[in-house]
Parts: sequence; C-alpha cells; structure tokens
Amino acid sequence: MWLSLHAACLRCQRVCRRSFAASLFKCSRLSDANVSHFSHSAGRPAPTCKALLYRHHGDPSRVVQLEDIDLPPIGAKDVMVKVLAAPINPADINMIQGTYAILPDLPAVGGNEGVAQVVEVGSQVKSLKAGDWVIQRDAGLGTWRTAAVLSEDNLISLPNDIPLLSAATLAVNPCTAFRMLSDFEDLKPGDTVIQNSANSGVGQAVIQIAAARGINTINVIRDRPEFTQLCNRLKAIGATHVIKEEALRRPEIKELFKTCPKPKLALNGVGGKSATELLRHLQVGGSMVTYGGMSKQPVTVPVSALIFKDVKVRGFWVTQWKRNNSHGAFKAMLDELCSLIQKGKLAAPACTEVGFQEYLKALDASMQPFTSAKQVLIMSTD
Repeated sequence: MWLSLHAACLRCQRVCRRSFAASLFKCSRLSDANVSHFSHSAGRPAPTCKALLYRHHGDPSRVVQLEDIDLPPIGAKDVMVKVLAAPINPADINMIQGTYAILPDLPAVGGNEGVAQVVEVGSQVKSLKAGDWVIQRDAGLGTWRTAAVLSEDNLISLPNDIPLLSAATLAVNPCTAFRMLSDFEDLKPGDTVIQNSANSGVGQAVIQIAAARGINTINVIRDRPEFTQLCNRLKAIGATHVIKEEALRRPEIKELFKTCPKPKLALNGVGGKSATELLRHLQVGGSMVTYGGMSKQPVTVPVSALIFKDVKVRGFWVTQWKRNNSHGAFKAMLDELCSLIQKGKLAAPACTEVGFQEYLKALDASMQPFTSAKQVLIMSTD
C-alpha cells in the first residue's frame, strides 16, 4: 500500500511540476497565451525592468543575479504593474537551491509573493485600474522584479489602506494559517491549537487569527538565547502559551492542560521528533496538519496514536488550495484577512526591509539559523 501511495505521490509531483514550470515559463519568457505579441512601434525600445534571475540551481548568494529583462507589450486583457515589495520565503530559497518539490524552468525570476501597483491596463480590463494594489493569485510568476505585465485573471486587488508589509506578505503565510484553522477541525471559542515553528510567518498568523476567534494557542519554539524576548513578542500578538520544544516531553505539560483543553488541532511546520511530540498531546480524534518540514526529517506517527486516539494526519499546500478553488473563494478569504488587518487584529510578521539593490544581504539573512524576521525586498514606494 505504501508503494502504491508513494507512486501516486510521485505522479502527482510530476504533474504539478509540469504545470508549475509551464506557468513560470510563460511569464519569464514572455509567452503567456493571454499576452498579445504585437510588435513595438518602429524605433521604440521595448520597456524593461530589473529582476533577480537565477540560471542555475545552487547557493542563492552565488546564482541569483540582478539583470535587466524586457517586458512584453500590454495585451487587451493584460495589466502592467510596478512591484512595491516582495518577501523572501523558505520556499523561494528551496526553489533556487533546487530542493523544492516543484521547480520552474530556468532561467527563472525568484519570488512567489509580493504586492504591486497597477500602472496601466489593457483595453478590455474591467476589474482593475491604475493605482490599484494587487497580488498574484498563482505562485511561480517571479515577484523579485521591479515591474511585470500579467493577465488580469491572475491578479486580485487589495485595499491600499493596509500597511505595505501586510500586503506584501498576505498571499502565502496568512492564507495558509487561515485555511488550516478553518478546514480541518470545527474549532470553537475556547478550543486549543498547538503548533511548532510558532515564530515563523505562518505561526505568527496562526496566533493572531486564532486569538481573533477566541481560540487558545500553545506555541512551541526551539530554545535560543533570546527566548524570553521572543516569548514576550508572541504573547503580545495573542499567544496563549509559549513553550520550548523540550517542555513537550516533561511532566509540567500536564499542568498546562489544567488551564486549557487538550488541542483538537496540531499544526506542523517542522517534522521529525517535533511533529511526533505534537501528536502525543492531541485530543482523541484530533488532526495534525503538516504544511512544512524545516527539519528535513520525516513525520513518524506512533501506532498508538492511530489505534487508541484515532488521530488524523493530513497535509496542506496553499498553492494547491488556490488551484482547487475559485477566484471568488480566494477573494473572500483575502477580504476577511484584510478586515482583520484593518481592525488591528492581524499584523505582518516581524520583517526587515531591505532595498532591492541589497538583495544579497537579504538572501544571506534569510538563511541564518533561528531567523525570526522575514526579509522583505523593497522595490518602490512611489
């Protein structure tokens, strides 16, 4: 059975790889079917933008280069945007290294997330206008650039009265947190969620969205020199409890469960022993959802957890959720998240703003151990 499941997963990965690579190929090589390929007027140079390209997989600080690339003409249903800000996420690094589950064709522009402002729209564009803030619906279009020409169908508008960093980091981590808190267990006020990697972008979004819904969070982080400061910061944004990983294996965890019920839901972004420890503390019938594997270790599920506690072990990938759901469903989720931002209940994760030209500094910082701040490339705020 395992072999059958493994083979099915490999087939799925190959399909996803082809689909993802085709999407990036269309954008980076300017051959999207939605882009009109009319010639520029004689003597008129093609517009260009600056972009962070990689032509080979490897160490991001070695293979990523800042280059000028041509932009295509604006088709009837296309939109030209200037990118304002784009974060560096772990998946972006893994793609450059060549270790992610799906990889774009090379050369490729880095980045899968960011916020842009509409500069010009095609003659048949109805939903957007110059000045609108937008994010891309799909991953793989390369956000580490100063400008792009994209299909109207692949852009979703945001209110431009939310903070720039909130907009730039909205499409991946908060959406992942929102869906995991909504789709796997029927959580009510007073229920409990436990998560590792609580200081990550997803973890910080989980804390805030859960707090807005009256849900307790037990937040697990690795021990570090600045543990107390990080603990205080997570509690300031709504964390109910913050504990070290080793506390999960100690008797004092029983004291914690005297103040809140055992969790219905566990969120795993680490894998390995950390994931196994989360499973041990789930309620009977609870779910563990894996969305990342920063330890690069497999998830081991104790037989007792399956037989005697009937736990459910699931996975989640926000890119696949976007593919499986309508434009309207995605927009409705973004509207709810933006409402939380506007009410002061959902802030951007801890971020460090870095000028686009200083991308090497940002890439290096994003790969340091115990990183608590997301590096965000600032292209333009005009």
